[in-house]
Amino acid sequence: MRECDERRAGTGARPGRVDLTDPVLEVTDLNVTFGSGPDAVRAVRGVGYTVRPGEVLGVVGESGSGKSVTSLAVMGLLPPHAHATGSVRLQGREILGASEKTLAAFRGKTISMIFQDPLSALTPVYRVGDQIAEAVRIHQKVTRGQAAERAVELLDLVGIPSAAQRAKAFPHEFSGGMRQRVMIAMAIANDPDVIICDEPTTALDVTIQAQVLDVLKRAQNETGAAIVMITHDLGVVAGSVDRVLVMYAGRPVEIGSVDEVYYRTRMPYTMGLLASVPRLDRGAGQPLVPIEGNPPSPAALPPGCPFEPRCPIAVPACTEAEPPLEPVGSPGHLVACIRSAEIEAEGWSPTQIYRAGTGGPDARGAEPPPVRPPRDERDVVLEVKDLIRHYPQMKGTIFKRRIGTVHAVDGISFDIRRMETFGLVGESGCGKTTTLMEILELARPQSGTITVLGRDTARLGARERMAIRRDMQVVFQDPLASLDPRMTVYDIVAEPLRTHGTRDPGPRVRELLHLVGLDPGHAARYPQDFSGGQRQRIGIARALALEPRLLVLDEPVSALDVSIQAGVINLLEGLKNRLGLSYLFVAHDLAVVRHIADRVAVMYLGKIAEIGQVDLVYETPMHPYTQALLSAIPLPDPDRERSRRRILLEGDLPSPASPPSGCRFHTRCPKFKTLDETGQARCVNEEPQVRWLEEDHGVACHFAEKLKVV
Repeated sequence: MRECDERRAGTGARPGRVDLTDPVLEVTDLNVTFGSGPDAVRAVRGVGYTVRPGEVLGVVGESGSGKSVTSLAVMGLLPPHAHATGSVRLQGREILGASEKTLAAFRGKTISMIFQDPLSALTPVYRVGDQIAEAVRIHQKVTRGQAAERAVELLDLVGIPSAAQRAKAFPHEFSGGMRQRVMIAMAIANDPDVIICDEPTTALDVTIQAQVLDVLKRAQNETGAAIVMITHDLGVVAGSVDRVLVMYAGRPVEIGSVDEVYYRTRMPYTMGLLASVPRLDRGAGQPLVPIEGNPPSPAALPPGCPFEPRCPIAVPACTEAEPPLEPVGSPGHLVACIRSAEIEAEGWSPTQIYRAGTGGPDARGAEPPPVRPPRDERDVVLEVKDLIRHYPQMKGTIFKRRIGTVHAVDGISFDIRRMETFGLVGESGCGKTTTLMEILELARPQSGTITVLGRDTARLGARERMAIRRDMQVVFQDPLASLDPRMTVYDIVAEPLRTHGTRDPGPRVRELLHLVGLDPGHAARYPQDFSGGQRQRIGIARALALEPRLLVLDEPVSALDVSIQAGVINLLEGLKNRLGLSYLFVAHDLAVVRHIADRVAVMYLGKIAEIGQVDLVYETPMHPYTQALLSAIPLPDPDRERSRRRILLEGDLPSPASPPSGCRFHTRCPKFKTLDETGQARCVNEEPQVRWLEEDHGVACHFAEKLKVV
C-alpha cells in the first residue's frame, strides 16, 4: 500500500496532529428532494460539512433525520426520482451531478462506502476473494493473479483468519462481523481518500462491534483516509470521531468537536439524545430522560423550528422561523437554536431542560420504587433447573440423515422472584432465544425442569396450560411484525380479553392504553399509523390485558431509536413497581440490562458463564467473557472512552454444533493464553460449573478473578 505519511498527520482535532487546511471532501448547502410539485419531500435540507485527511466526522440523529440520504447523495447513488442540489467537492472537484462514468472513476478509488447490511451489499453468487479482486482490477492495472493476491492481503489485514482459504468462500459462509470486515477490505482496496461508513456496526454483537471498530482504525492508519461515520450509537461516536454533526428533520442542528458537543451541548435535541442513553457506568438510580413525541415527517414539517413540538423549553418565537446555524462558544461549534445563549448562561443540564416542560420528573418513572421484602422472602414465579435443549443436525433432502447435534441450551439454571427483573444476555447464538421459547412453550422440556408460578410444565394439562398463559405474557422484539396489520389497536388489545371470556372489553382497553401512555381516542387506528415506540407500547398494553404476573420481554427496545427507547424503558420500570410484575428480559444490549435488571445471567454457547446481582456482575465481573463484553460496550463520554481498557476477543462464536471441549470459552479466552500448561489443560479438558463465590454472584470459570472494566 502506497505511503501516505503526509496525509496521516491528521487534523489537529486529536493530540499531536497537524491541521491540514485543505479539505478532501467538502459538502455545501446539500438539498435532496424526492418527487416534484406539491407532493415533493425534502429529505435533506442545507447540509454542509468538510472533512480533512485523517479526520473522522460523526453524523448522528434519529431514524429519518436524513443521515443515509446525505451519504447516498455524496456517493451519487440516489434513485432516479431524487433531485439533489448544492455542492459536493472531492479533492476540489465538483462531483454532484457528474455523469455516471465520471462517478464510477471516483467510487472505490478516491471515495468508498461501507454499507449497513454487508450481506445485501455483497453478491451472494460470487466468492468473497473474487469480489475484492474485482474492486482492485477496476481501478488498478494488475493481472487476475495479482488482484487475487491483493485480495488475500486485504483479508489478512482486516483480521480474517486463514485468509487464502477464506477468500474462496461465499458471503453466506461468513458471520455478520466477518462480512463487515470483507466490506472494509473492499473499501480500502484502492487506498481511498474518503471512506463513508453507514451504520457499520448496526446489528452486530458488542464484541464483534469492538473488533470492527478496531479494524476501521487500522484501515485508516493504512490509508490515511478521512472517515464519515454515520451512526445512531452515541458511544461509538464518543470514542471514534474528531467532530460531530447532529441532524434533525433533514438538516444539521449542531456541529462541533466531539468534546464541545458532548460536554458543552447547546441544542436541546442533542441534549435529549445524550440524556436518553442507558449508560453502562450508571445503575437504575433514576429514570432515563426520553424525548417526548416523534420526529416530524419530511413531507409535513411544522412551521419554524422543526424540533419545537418536542422541545420542552420552546417559546412562541420558535414557531416564527427556522433558526440558522450560528457560532456558540469555541470556534467551529455551531447550533441552530434561538435559546442556545440562554442554555449556556444558565448552565442548564439535559435533565433540567427535559423536566422543565412537565414541571417535574417523568410521571412514569419518577415514583419511588416500593419497599420490597428480601429476595428470599418473595415468591418464585419462574424456576429453570438444568434445562437442556439439543437439536439434530440433518443433511440431505429426500434421504435425510443425522450428522451431528446442535447444543443450543446445555444445562442452565436460574429463578425469578416476584417484582424482580432478570436479564438474560450474551452474543447471538448463545442460546437466549431458545431458552425463552422453551419457557413459553409450557411443555415438557427435553431435559431438566421448568416451573412457572409453582407448576411444573411437564405435568400441565390443557386447562392448566391455558390458566398459566393468562399469568405469563410475552412482548416481542419487532412490534410491527407481532401486531396484526389488519386489526385495529382496539381489537389487538381486546383479543386476549375476549379469548378469556370478557364480554365488554371496552373499559379495560381504554384503561390499558392510558396506562402505557397512549391516547385511548386512537384505538380505532391501525398499527401502521403509529411510530415504533408507540407500537411497542401497544404490544405492552396487550400483554398486560389479563393482569399477568410474569412478562417475558424478547429484545423489547432493540429496534427503537435511543430517544424512543428511553420512554419504553421508563414505562416498563414504572409498570413493574406499580403492578408488582416480574420480568424475564432477554437482550444483547448490556447497558439497557444494567439500567432495568435486578439480576443478570451471561450466556455463552448454551451455558451460563456468570450470574448474580446486577451491580456485582457489572462492577466486579469475574468471568473473562463478561469482562470482554462489558469492556466492548462504548460509553457516551469521550474522555472515558479514550482512556478505557479494551479486551478484544479473537474470532467469532464457535458453532453450537461442535462446541469446544472443557470450558467452551477457552478458544477465545484472553486469560487462557496467560496460563501455564497445567492450567490450560484443565480449561481444555474439564468443564467448569457455576460456583457461588459471593452471596449472589456465581461464575463458571476455573480461574475467576474480579476485574473492573467499566
